[in-house]
Amino acid sequence: MGMLDELLNSQNAGALHQLAKNFGVTDGDAKNAVSSLLPALSRGVRNNAATPDGLGSLMNALNKGNHQQILEHPEALDRQETITDGNAILGHLLGNKDVSRNVAAHAAQDSGLDAGLLKKMLPAIAALAMGSLSKQASSVGVTNRPGSDQNQADIFGQLTSFLDADKDGSVLDDVMGMARKLF
Repeated sequence: MGMLDELLNSQNAGALHQLAKNFGVTDGDAKNAVSSLLPALSRGVRNNAATPDGLGSLMNALNKGNHQQILEHPEALDRQETITDGNAILGHLLGNKDVSRNVAAHAAQDSGLDAGLLKKMLPAIAALAMGSLSKQASSVGVTNRPGSDQNQADIFGQLTSFLDADKDGSVLDDVMGMARKLF
């Protein structure tokens, strides 16, 4: 199951409803926002996971934080610490605020939602994405054992499968498609 499927499945309807409530939009608009913003966040995760240091940082974040709690307790989306954490996630995944603005602008074209609203929603959606990734990683037993090349290969394989948007076995076409949308 991909990250988008995970976030949009019926078990996580509470998280989407809370997101909608927090930003004064309908549940359908929240779903559109997630669907429009998540490809850029997934690309950021893929880019981070493509290097040993980036993969280590991602695994450290997944192991340290209790990110999947955001899916289990969506009311936490309203807390300042969740938004702060989401902004930190965005910093790692997207790099800087200019990229975040570009992501929001492109997502606005796809979703029909206001770019300013999407920019405000980005940290919460980043927290949800990390929660989804954390849940998926824990469900397949991914753990961080430093120094284990086999474990890193297993993790990268799982993340690649998890982030393959069109499920064709290759993330290259997904990365290229997202890059075309962003630039």
